[in-house]
Amino acid sequence: MTPKPKPSATNVHRPRRCDHGSVQDVFGTVVIAVAAIGTVVALAQETAVTDLPVTAAAAHERDKRDDGAPDGPAAEREEIRQMLGARNARRERRGEPPLDVEAELAALNRPPVDAALRDEVRALVVAGNERRVRAGKEPLDVDAEVERRIRKLT
Repeated sequence: MTPKPKPSATNVHRPRRCDHGSVQDVFGTVVIAVAAIGTVVALAQETAVTDLPVTAAAAHERDKRDDGAPDGPAAEREEIRQMLGARNARRERRGEPPLDVEAELAALNRPPVDAALRDEVRALVVAGNERRVRAGKEPLDVDAEVERRIRKLT
C-alpha cells in the first residue's frame, strides 16, 4: 500500500469563486421583474372582476346612481305599463287583438292565491258560520263566501 499524500497548499480544496455580480446588482433586476409581473396580474384581475355577475342589490344601486330616474312603486308601475304597451304593439303587428293594459296591470299586481291562503279563508268562514248559528242566524254558503272574500282580497 502506498501512503496517502499529505495535503499541501496546492492540494487543499478551495471553493471556486464565481463572478456573477454582487447581490446589489441582481436586486434591481428582481425588483423590476416583480413590478412588471405584478402589473400584468393586476390588470388581468381588473378585467376578471368586471366580468363577474352583479348581485341584484348592487345592480339596483348602480342603476339608481346612473340614470337619476325616480324609484319606487309608481315608477315600477309605469315601467310595467310601458312593457305592456309594447307587448300590445307586437300583438297588433301580428294581427291579434290588443289587451287592456290597465286590466293586465291590475292582474299582475294582484297577490297570488295559493292553497294555504284559500284554506285559511275557508277556516275563517267556517268559524264565522259557527258564530252565526250560535247567534241564531242562518249560515252562509261556505264556498261562495270563500270566493267572495278572495275576490275582495285580490
